[in-house]
Amino acid sequence: MPIPEADPKTGAGPEAQGTAPADAAQLPVPLPGGTAPPALPAAAPRRAPRARRWRGWLLGLLLLLGAGYAAMPGLLGPVIPAEPVIRGRLVQSVVATGRVENPHRISIGTQIAGTVAAIPVERGQAVQAGQLLIALDDREARATTEQAEAALAQAEARIRQIRDLTLPAAEQSLRQAEAILDNARQSYSRTERLHAGRVATQAQLDEAQRALSVAEAVARGARLQVENNRPGGTETALAETALRQARATLAAARARLAYARIEAPVAGTLIRRDVEPGDVVQPGKVLMVLSPAGVTEVIIQLDERNLGRIAPGQQAVVSADAFPDRPFPAVLSYVNPGVDPQRAAVEVRLRVPEPPDFLRQDMTVSVDIAVAERPDALILPAAALLEGAGGQAEVMRVAEGRAQRQPVRIGLQGRRGVEVLEGLREGDLVIPATAAAGLREGGRVRPASP
Repeated sequence: MPIPEADPKTGAGPEAQGTAPADAAQLPVPLPGGTAPPALPAAAPRRAPRARRWRGWLLGLLLLLGAGYAAMPGLLGPVIPAEPVIRGRLVQSVVATGRVENPHRISIGTQIAGTVAAIPVERGQAVQAGQLLIALDDREARATTEQAEAALAQAEARIRQIRDLTLPAAEQSLRQAEAILDNARQSYSRTERLHAGRVATQAQLDEAQRALSVAEAVARGARLQVENNRPGGTETALAETALRQARATLAAARARLAYARIEAPVAGTLIRRDVEPGDVVQPGKVLMVLSPAGVTEVIIQLDERNLGRIAPGQQAVVSADAFPDRPFPAVLSYVNPGVDPQRAAVEVRLRVPEPPDFLRQDMTVSVDIAVAERPDALILPAAALLEGAGGQAEVMRVAEGRAQRQPVRIGLQGRRGVEVLEGLREGDLVIPATAAAGLREGGRVRPASP
């Protein structure tokens, strides 16, 4: 049997240490007869019960923490979105849908019958004032114009002839006639004296009388000729009338020739064309439709319930459905005094001072008219409004960690929110109506940003 060795630190044996060696319990004791007893199972280490206890404590702690976490919503309340009441600029607006239109459209037609020779413009093209739109066959009109020009030239020549030739010749003839008349008067006087002195015969006196009468007649004719050819005289009046007639005939011919060229009366956009080269056109038929440039309006049909909120001069923001990211300003310019009984709506027109380049006739647009404004309003999110008893506006606000219903008095209603007149203060947290639907008043809540 082996002997236990002494402790190297103390030099004492196992008995001196007061404890048996760790392997002493495992030493076999010999049985009588020299046979060895059966081996005993090894004893478990003393650390095993302590480890099991630690694992039990840790598991219990985890279960306790899990139960506490599960019970937290009941104790602290659920996490819900909440928004603060803020101060800022609030604009109340009226929204409607309309279309783009010019105040008027020009129907282009012809004033004379003719055959279309050329059309140098296309549908949708922007044209300037005076630009040729349709050209008709003008050969006959040109010939008529040349004939009228010739007649005018002839009438003008007649006026020059009277002024430069006929009138001077008549004045010269009048001077000659007056000279002959003076000579005839002198001859008659002399012959009359001789006849009184019985020197001249009666025949000579009669001859002198006849010569005097002829001279007087010639002088009267020359005098009338001068008067007729002077300004205001008959010949001059006839010539001037013929001149005016020739001028009128030429003006009519030139107008007819001009009618063969159909030009744009104003600058604009050609939005319709119903004619092609070779067509025979007649007066009264619309050949093209021109939308004038420079003046653009937006026409909307507004619900009559909003009549008390709108007035000319109010600012608006317009956005086309095709270009929603490019809004442009407009000004309310006209409110129809009548209401459409079928639609319970009133026609409203808005002027567009600077139309964008993408704007087209009859384009659908959305209009946002600013009808009221508060520069420093207490703004409540519109999503937080609730309807209480009797139609009273209410909100669910967060007060000391609990949900509380709060009646409010509201003012303007804008796109950003609603103006609060009474019931809330700046910074108060309010719960959206969708989240407030499942809350109990007075219950605990934990607000969070939505």
